[in-house]
Amino acid sequence: MLGLLTVIPLAPLLNRFIPPIIIGYWNFDLLLAIIIAFLLVRGILWLFKPLIVPAFILVSAIVLYNSLTDGYNLRNMLRDYRNLVVTNWNARDHKEKDLYLIKPTLFDSGVEKAVKGLKSKMNHQDSIVRNFAVKHSIEYFDEYHNKYGPIVRYLSLFKYINSNFKYVSDSEKDEYYATPQETIENGLGGDCDDHTILMISCMNAIGGRCRMVLTEDHVYPELYCGDKKSFNLMQEAITHLFATENFSGLYYREEGGYYWINLDYTAHHPGGPYVDNKAYAVEEF
Repeated sequence: MLGLLTVIPLAPLLNRFIPPIIIGYWNFDLLLAIIIAFLLVRGILWLFKPLIVPAFILVSAIVLYNSLTDGYNLRNMLRDYRNLVVTNWNARDHKEKDLYLIKPTLFDSGVEKAVKGLKSKMNHQDSIVRNFAVKHSIEYFDEYHNKYGPIVRYLSLFKYINSNFKYVSDSEKDEYYATPQETIENGLGGDCDDHTILMISCMNAIGGRCRMVLTEDHVYPELYCGDKKSFNLMQEAITHLFATENFSGLYYREEGGYYWINLDYTAHHPGGPYVDNKAYAVEEF
């Protein structure tokens, strides 16, 4: 019984150092971690049975220490087990049904003025923007950096901005495009174009590649995910780390074998539903 109790916290601790393993629509890395943890505990019982109690105490102490120091804590552990059980079973049942391929209609000359206005406000090299982006890119999910790499920085930054952004409309007569510095200094208040300028500038500041998409009455940012393999890793990370954010499937665009996901302020998680499918202009940064 004590051996089983040791396996339960040990498996997710080991899982943080195992690369994501996706076979078909299943995520097997946590299952592999459980198997490895079980074999380790069985090996200790077989070779050094008296050490199982110290091993249990050691693993429990690590979990407790991480919980007190904002490291890998009990909440992370429960999320990982949820990812193994709930997410994998949902993936088995839904397969591709929770992936929504969106095709844009590109470019309309009537929005060139808006494109130029938005582009003129983008700024990822300003120290205020850079410091803001770096600070909040490590605020969430840092304990999963070994597993997902730089992806967690983008997801953390998205989570902070979208959790704290407050919509404030412009004057009906005048459209105002705020710089990212202004939006930061205003407490993350602004409209959709201010959010897009802020999100793209901040993502660029930490190495992300983004583009803005203009529709008839809206503008929003998209994040570049790379090829199919990179997109699959992004999909797993979002499904795992945003499992409690009313996850409704991953909306994306695919062009020439490369993938982009929605980062709109209306979304609770990266890759949330698009407000408007039709695109009048797409501009990459």
